[in-house]
Amino acid sequence: MSTASHPPAGTPAGSAETRLVVVRGNSASGKSSVAAGIRERFGRGLAVVAQDNLRRVVLRERDRPGGANIGLIDMVARYALDAGYHVVIEGILYADRYSEMLTRLVDDHLGVTRCYYLDVPIDETLLRHASKADREFLAAVTEQEVRGWYREHDVLPGGIETVIGSDSTLHDTVDRIMRDTALADLPPRDS
Repeated sequence: MSTASHPPAGTPAGSAETRLVVVRGNSASGKSSVAAGIRERFGRGLAVVAQDNLRRVVLRERDRPGGANIGLIDMVARYALDAGYHVVIEGILYADRYSEMLTRLVDDHLGVTRCYYLDVPIDETLLRHASKADREFLAAVTEQEVRGWYREHDVLPGGIETVIGSDSTLHDTVDRIMRDTALADLPPRDS
């Protein structure tokens, strides 16, 4: 199966007014909760581009090098930015598989961009995983699988990410991102 081509490097995305936020980390690190918190705080006009949704639901694809979801994440984020939406990309997004696409998107975005890595140790990751309310998910995703997916401090090259430790609460992490990106100062869309 071939993957879609990426836009050439230097293809502008968004505008000076749009915000791009990338939230990465291991399974159960809080990425989806952070993205949902940002959207809830901001309101309309903010798109959440979730790796799990595009990879597992839309494409039903395994996470592998060169997967079609990499180009789809890029395309959806660029489309939303070009339509005037602020964008939060969230997912495990392993550095060795996704860094080229993410770095190109960060470089091409015309507005404010901030990248974050939620750095949660394996023991805390396993506790958070076990505390999930979705029993069906817990039956399908075992502790052994979570351990197998775990990559310690899997940050993007070039130091483009702010590392947020497990001592930062969800509320504090969302507050920080809202301030860092100035989303806290911007109005939501009317429609």
